[in-house]
Amino acid sequence: MSADSALPLVLLAMAMAMLHLTLSSVAATSYPDFQLLNVKQTLIGTKIPRPIETSEYHEAAGVGENQGKWKLKLVHRDKLSSNAAATFKDYEHRFHARMQRDVKRVASLLRRISAGGDQDGGAAYEANAFGSDVVSGMDQGSGEYFVRIGVGSPPKSQYMVIDSGSDIVWVQCQPCSQCYRQSDPVFDPAGSASYAGVSCSSSVCDRIENSGCNARQCRYEVMYGDGSYTKGTLALETLTFGRTVVQNVAIGCGHINRGMFTGAAGLLGLGGGSMSLVGQLGGQTGGAFSYCLVSRGTDASGSLVFGRGAMPVGAAWVPLLHNPRAPSYYYVGLSGIGVGGTRVPVSEDIFRLTELGYGGVVMDTGTAITRLPTMAYNALRDAFIAQTPSLPRIPGVSIFDTCYNVSGFVTIQVPTVSFYFSDGPILTLPANNFLIPVDEAGTFCFAFSPSASGLSIIGNIQQEGIQISFDGANGFVGFGPDVC
Repeated sequence: MSADSALPLVLLAMAMAMLHLTLSSVAATSYPDFQLLNVKQTLIGTKIPRPIETSEYHEAAGVGENQGKWKLKLVHRDKLSSNAAATFKDYEHRFHARMQRDVKRVASLLRRISAGGDQDGGAAYEANAFGSDVVSGMDQGSGEYFVRIGVGSPPKSQYMVIDSGSDIVWVQCQPCSQCYRQSDPVFDPAGSASYAGVSCSSSVCDRIENSGCNARQCRYEVMYGDGSYTKGTLALETLTFGRTVVQNVAIGCGHINRGMFTGAAGLLGLGGGSMSLVGQLGGQTGGAFSYCLVSRGTDASGSLVFGRGAMPVGAAWVPLLHNPRAPSYYYVGLSGIGVGGTRVPVSEDIFRLTELGYGGVVMDTGTAITRLPTMAYNALRDAFIAQTPSLPRIPGVSIFDTCYNVSGFVTIQVPTVSFYFSDGPILTLPANNFLIPVDEAGTFCFAFSPSASGLSIIGNIQQEGIQISFDGANGFVGFGPDVC
């Protein structure tokens, strides 16, 4: 591509980068058919990033409370100093490990929903304005993004995985008979003046379906699809988000823990159930929170904000759908998908949530790659391939069957990919949300995958760089208007 011919495309790329998100009603839709992907810049982002030290995180967190919202920093897991280059020697190994965990995550999610909300092994999965910057937990088994909060009194800072598909808050605790490695010292409840164990007769204990009793203390157990688990004592504890202090939050104090949570002290469940952090805060936040998942390969941080003040003006709002079989998950109505400004010919019924709770479309921060029913995926993939005839195809990689060798390109032109929501809004994705590198050599793959199940999952790679807001009290999810 010559410098002269590339100039208009560069200008288009700049415009797309400024917009990043295009939402409108169907009747007034006007999208560019193609956009630019900067291959060279994207490959720079595959290098192992300089890790964030704990002291830096505090300096850069920017947590605070104002105008009815609490804001926290979200960061990528592979930015943590304890999980840096020593964990995986290069991007390709990190990527393949991530895909392996993603397959397990999706299988677990499908099992939980098909079992009517029950976890693996028959263990029931209880339908379980402040904030923080969000760090990506790329190599986490049950989540990909981290926040840093204070636990106890005085508060001990801990990294926590956020998970919109989980309904419990838990942290590793001393005495720890079995703990995995984490970035910070394991929390010791003996050093917290606000720690209070929950008795077996407490109504809080009753809200944990898979609860037990030991020495009159309420016990909990959570098992994840990848074999990870946490077991321990249920307690009431104080959590600190920047300058915001929240008392009497029910948390699991995990004394026996195993799994893919390396680096994080525990998990911050943001699901739709009563035991999630959002559910427990209730009136304090109006069931409202918003997040921006930072794009991969950047030094920027995302954010997680709680409170009605976090609800943006000008967002495109889509109704949330309720599935009694899986009340923890956030379902949205999807009517179709598009490539290059043209709607792909698939029936809306493919994405429909049935009266019995099957099918539908879930938004999940813990799943990386968007899954679509096989028929819908095949139509989307074929439309994308038809509109990229000049890109050199290569055999599939990992879970992807549509990959390209673009090592010889500085930029490439790709067709847009869009989600058509049932009530009118259309979300057009940035190019790096659907064509992603799988190594450092210039192999890029179409970041969607088929599912034999009728369930569709909008994963976090497709959500990156887009402000996403959940208004649980009124039953809506909003997209935009800001970008991360």
